[in-house]
Amino acid sequence: MTVTSSEALPAFERHLRAERGRSVHTVRAYLRDVESFLSEAGVGDDDGLREVSLADLRAWLGVLSRRGAARATIARTSASLRTFFGWLERTGRIPTDPSLRLTAPSRHRTLPPVLAKRSATALLDVAEVAADDDDPVHLRNRAALELLYATGIRVGELVGLDVDDVDLASDVLRVVGKGDKERRVPFGIPARQAVTEWLTRGRPRLVGPQSGPALLLGRRGRRADQRQIRSVVHDLLQHVPDAPDLGPHGLRHSAATHLLEGGADLRMVQELLGHASLATTQLYTHVSVERLKASYAQAHPRA
Repeated sequence: MTVTSSEALPAFERHLRAERGRSVHTVRAYLRDVESFLSEAGVGDDDGLREVSLADLRAWLGVLSRRGAARATIARTSASLRTFFGWLERTGRIPTDPSLRLTAPSRHRTLPPVLAKRSATALLDVAEVAADDDDPVHLRNRAALELLYATGIRVGELVGLDVDDVDLASDVLRVVGKGDKERRVPFGIPARQAVTEWLTRGRPRLVGPQSGPALLLGRRGRRADQRQIRSVVHDLLQHVPDAPDLGPHGLRHSAATHLLEGGADLRMVQELLGHASLATTQLYTHVSVERLKASYAQAHPRA
């Protein structure tokens, strides 16, 4: 079977989207990584994919390293190439997978910045005060921040919510996450109050022909987008003294950390956040330990 990159790449893209359920951003990153390797390694439409060796793949990672690429970039490129060549072998396009023993430098497990509990409370207080002017967008902003912190959902999941995804009787969200996986996430009384006020006093004043079922709307009546919510988080954090400059993902980190600090079970937090791997959730235990150590060092006379 003759296999060329011009045939393989579109088929690989369809595989990632349809069979693996990867997000648009993930598919784009995988294709960019693979295309860069094929282009610079000189693998074109002359059946060169069959000739790629483990040494070629390792050499490419070395090139990226010498160019100053971050460890995370090299690790992602390694994963992209393993996924691509593994798929080529499974579909019979190449006889053997040259990437089986391909490894990349381990990523530094950097601790994500999080808000202190008092700062999280102050941020939500700022959003509540801003909403007192009854501006529908300010009501929306408060509902968005309360949901982000109460549930730890991703900003993409937040803006993808429809009105029917919010069960105010049970205080539960229906969330569609990565890979179109659905999960149910509870929220508390403050979030319920903020969402109720948005639905009764804010959303009806913005709804229009292009609103559809979207829960959160912009001033023109369209579904709110991630950029708008990021801007809201950054802007309101400016009014919280000593708070780090975080985006919506920082609220997700904060929610997870505060849950674990409060005694929540690790697997429960994994389910709430929609992590495929428990190892991802375990990062937040490191955050909690580091915060504990910092507090110990500051408070204990023999630290």
